[in-house]
Amino acid sequence: MEPLTEQQIRGSFVNCSKGEAGRVKMPLDLAVQPWHDLDFLGWTDPGAPQRALLVVPLDGEPVGVLLRRPEARRTSAMRSSMCRICFTGHSSNGVTLFVAPLSGAAGRNGNSVGEYICTDLACSLYLRGKRRPRGRLVGQEETLSLDDRVDRAMTNLHGFVKRVVAG
Repeated sequence: MEPLTEQQIRGSFVNCSKGEAGRVKMPLDLAVQPWHDLDFLGWTDPGAPQRALLVVPLDGEPVGVLLRRPEARRTSAMRSSMCRICFTGHSSNGVTLFVAPLSGAAGRNGNSVGEYICTDLACSLYLRGKRRPRGRLVGQEETLSLDDRVDRAMTNLHGFVKRVVAG
């Protein structure tokens, strides 16, 4: 992914008002993001832990999506789940149902779409082996090449973002 400025990020959001985009806290480590290892930028708003954000390159332009996450709750350590973007298997709380208001009138009317995504939004790093899921359960290893796994993840993520944009 190409490095983005704060101005580019704030101007990219499609499912919130300009005022809301202006109040979003940028990632504290924006200047030192590992851009060459990222396929998209994802972070939790440090000022509002129930709010997360994605900025995804789509058709050559960054598209930002505001997400909501449910309040944290205790879950069994035996529970496992899989991210629907990168297909990384996690135990316990490693995957969260993120919900995005739709863009336009549909979103203003309360309509939304959701997807199960890695809680830390670090799919790119999991794909490249730069991060490992905590308490990972023994599972099958991927046989696809890195390029094919990245293509699959981006196809899944683009599908989610396009549903948000379509309203």
